[in-house]
Amino acid sequence: MQISTRAALLVIDVQNDFTPGGQLAVPEGDLIIPLINRLSGLFKQVIITQDWHPAGHASFASSHPGRKPYDVIQLPYGEQTLWPDHCVQATPGAGFHPGLQLPHAQLVVRKGCNPDIDSYSAFLEADRATPTGLTGYLKERGIDTLYMVGLALDFCVMFSALDARAAGFNTFVVTDACRAIDLNGSLAVAIERMQTAGVGLIRSSELI
Repeated sequence: MQISTRAALLVIDVQNDFTPGGQLAVPEGDLIIPLINRLSGLFKQVIITQDWHPAGHASFASSHPGRKPYDVIQLPYGEQTLWPDHCVQATPGAGFHPGLQLPHAQLVVRKGCNPDIDSYSAFLEADRATPTGLTGYLKERGIDTLYMVGLALDFCVMFSALDARAAGFNTFVVTDACRAIDLNGSLAVAIERMQTAGVGLIRSSELI
């Protein structure tokens, strides 16, 4: 398939802490890396996101005495799942997986940097008001279509896809180049939300 020059590949959070052995490992998260590398060769425009939390981030269970990972609490911006400490700035866990080979990527979007607000989406923080600036970057470069891959399908990939659609981009998620956490049925919910929003769910064989 010939990929339009107005399309970009968005590679989401393929970091050590989200792959086996990491602090918040997504099952089989490392198995998608060779496919992501292969897909990236089809695109002239590749953007990478990177979870980049300060120590003591509000989304960490360790920041809330008496709470444990995967508890759900209310923060000023709404409901927040608490996570194990992960992707702490400048730690090995926050680094990109060494198998990821994307030398022609032109932008890294770091998210979750505000200590008081989580950020699943590549476009908007969890307060649903603070932009990352990615929308403007893409539009200034004439990008109108996004293909998304990475981790985790039911959190950061889903929220990025929903926000991309809301910003007016044609949006596709390459499902076999993603893996999910599937926390309490979150994968099925994510699939339904993306389909309802008009996100295309495709397989890599439709591109390669």
